[in-house]
Amino acid sequence: MVNKNLKVVILAAGEGTRLRPYTLDRPKCMVEIDGVSLIDRQLEVLKSEGIGDIVIIGGYKSEMLKRGDIKLKVNDRYFETNMVWTLFSAEEELEGDIIVSYGDIVYSKNILKALIKSKADIAVTIDKKWEGYWRERNENPLDDAETLKLRKDGTISEIGQKPSSLEEIEGQYMGLMKFSSEGVRQIKSAFHSALESGKLLGKEVENSYMTDLLQSIVNIGGKVASVQIDEDWVEVDTVEDLHAPITLERVKRIRVI
Repeated sequence: MVNKNLKVVILAAGEGTRLRPYTLDRPKCMVEIDGVSLIDRQLEVLKSEGIGDIVIIGGYKSEMLKRGDIKLKVNDRYFETNMVWTLFSAEEELEGDIIVSYGDIVYSKNILKALIKSKADIAVTIDKKWEGYWRERNENPLDDAETLKLRKDGTISEIGQKPSSLEEIEGQYMGLMKFSSEGVRQIKSAFHSALESGKLLGKEVENSYMTDLLQSIVNIGGKVASVQIDEDWVEVDTVEDLHAPITLERVKRIRVI
């Protein structure tokens, strides 16, 4: 099966300072687990689902991200900006139906299929069984976690804030989402409105996260659907993540799926 009408944009501009020394000579997404880089693991899953229209937006040591016929765009301000700025540094690529993925995650084909299947204009994958994984990565599961609150219909009412209790986290945001053409229109509108005002949820636009962009859409009445998954996935943010036994265990299970 070939997904001709679906483009994937991978946000891979980060330096990965919390992964030093492994990122001294490579981008964060080029860090390897069991001999294979994060970005190449992700590309393998995408291509297995027939997705060939892939754009990588690099920044730090972006020349290392060149991959055959895959488009490479560059956020030249990677050292002073965040995810939203990286995405819109390739705004010309944001047309039609797109998947946006962080470059530091690994996920299974089943997770990708579930996201593709969603009919929502904006859909975000969330891990409902996140707590056990977070306890393996952090002594306190609230560390490095964000709020995510759901309405009864499964749409998101709050995302990306600092939680004060586990009850404020009804699922873990993964950094993997899909936008229809209408969804793309909505995020473009939110971005350009923020540029005009100079702020996105009170932050400088350049330093805003994707969760800020999503929350801004929710705040004006937009619908952000959740795609709830309960399969293994991996995020690598720190040296501790890279060496944690749970990381290799999960990656090996993902490869079987």
